[in-house]
Amino acid sequence: MTRSELASMIDTTDQDSARADAARLEELGYGTIWVAGGQLQTSLEPLSRLLEATGRIRVGSAVTMVDRHAAAALAERYIEAPDRLVAGIGGGHGPHPLRTLNAYLDELDSSTPIPQQDRILAALGPRKLDLAARRSAGALTILNTPEYTAWARERLGAGPTLIVQQLAAIGLEPDQARERAREPLRFLSRVTGYPENFARMGFTEGEITGLEDSLVDGLVAHGDVDTVAERMRAHLDAGADQVIYSGLGPDPERHEHWRQLIERL
Repeated sequence: MTRSELASMIDTTDQDSARADAARLEELGYGTIWVAGGQLQTSLEPLSRLLEATGRIRVGSAVTMVDRHAAAALAERYIEAPDRLVAGIGGGHGPHPLRTLNAYLDELDSSTPIPQQDRILAALGPRKLDLAARRSAGALTILNTPEYTAWARERLGAGPTLIVQQLAAIGLEPDQARERAREPLRFLSRVTGYPENFARMGFTEGEITGLEDSLVDGLVAHGDVDTVAERMRAHLDAGADQVIYSGLGPDPERHEHWRQLIERL
């Protein structure tokens, strides 16, 4: 994994738009393009299309769900561009998540190899962070404060890579930005692991269940470019190796925002 770089999520729904976005991010000098797991539910083809549309930038899955795609299918994508694909892996939310993830990683170590340095695990709690440090390049986190980032870095140790996905809304009024942020929060706050991690960061049950402003503001950056860049810098200062800008909702000015962010970071 390449360290100390700025990355961005992109929307792959429109193929032509995704190709243009990927080319622009590569031109600006971003280190990695990430594709959200929700856009990889039925196929890993978006990863291949982005690799074909670019020549240098890395492309990562954030994340490939182990209950959706066999290890062999992910390995096939890796073989297409072993120097550029980052296999982000997550899921295993059933009764034995660590056992499920370990079994998947066993497959990647044997019949369908993806080297440890080219895979990253979605991790929030201490046991998954430990697994990420032991069996991958490191951890990919989302919806966390810079204080959590510092804790995760301490838990991982100095060696493993720590990547933070920062949800953000640039250029919106605070109330509008918070409402946009609550859309993914309503879903993720019902997924096993997220409410527990919010509590681990010090948010109260009322803040979590009510998705109160204090929770939204603590987890999602919003305001002008400088404000969002400051939050991303706080994660880097706390020990993150890479911060992924993840813009919320449609943003017709995203190319300009990408330029402004990389200039500041």
